[in-house]
Amino acid sequence: MECYSADTADPVAISDELLHGKGAVLISGLFTPDQIAEARAIVMEYSESEGEKVTHFQGKAEAEGRVALQRRVWNLLPKGEVFSQMAAHPVLMKVLRRFLGSEFTMGSIAANRILPGGPGQEPHVDYPYWDFHKPETHPIGLNGSFPMNAQVSVLLDRFTEASGATAYVPCSQRELRYPTVADKFHEHAERMLGEPGDVALFFGAIWHCAMPNSSDHDRSAILIQYLPKWVKPLEDMPAALPAEFIEQASPDLRQLLGLNYPYPEILDTARAGNAEGRV
Repeated sequence: MECYSADTADPVAISDELLHGKGAVLISGLFTPDQIAEARAIVMEYSESEGEKVTHFQGKAEAEGRVALQRRVWNLLPKGEVFSQMAAHPVLMKVLRRFLGSEFTMGSIAANRILPGGPGQEPHVDYPYWDFHKPETHPIGLNGSFPMNAQVSVLLDRFTEASGATAYVPCSQRELRYPTVADKFHEHAERMLGEPGDVALFFGAIWHCAMPNSSDHDRSAILIQYLPKWVKPLEDMPAALPAEFIEQASPDLRQLLGLNYPYPEILDTARAGNAEGRV
């Protein structure tokens, strides 16, 4: 992966690399050790509860009876100010405004914790492409020439080959399809290696997956999904947030939560018709 620092993260160069290059970059220096330690402590606390262990990709974990070794923590924003700082970091906002348009939104923010012995995932692409194994359900001619997704992983632990650092096949975002056995994913894959505090930013249309954690330590990250404003978010985050949080949200957070984008609306004529029907 191309590597950048907070000072060298050029939006034009990164956008070109995500869309036309390998599809992923690493950015260092965005978060302090204290921010990472705070986020990790919160994730550890919540991931110990039984109700926070559901993942989108449980196939391998369920088959092997080890779902407890791969855990998700959802609805992070009200769990600590540090998660708002991560989601709306100025460097990320600047890059993503170039990549996804000036009014992009956030589709999800969650933590993924893979414990030692935890299983990996099947190679996949992310929402809104995640069910592209059923291409007939999508419009004809859909392709990867423009992005409808960006994924951010804020590393809370070391991402090494042993700990299951995310594997991805460079340039696969250009094809916009699921990998098949014939593609020999693992033979062509590279890894998103990094240290706590690093950020892996990638186009979710690249073939990728978490790998098994064969190390002696956790492999945890904050996963943030960003979308163009007209793509329906993966989660209804405003509905899960306290009214006080929304009232105090910064302009950037309001944008990320989709509060600045009025669609869908109920038009006045529809309201009037519904009112008449109830009389």
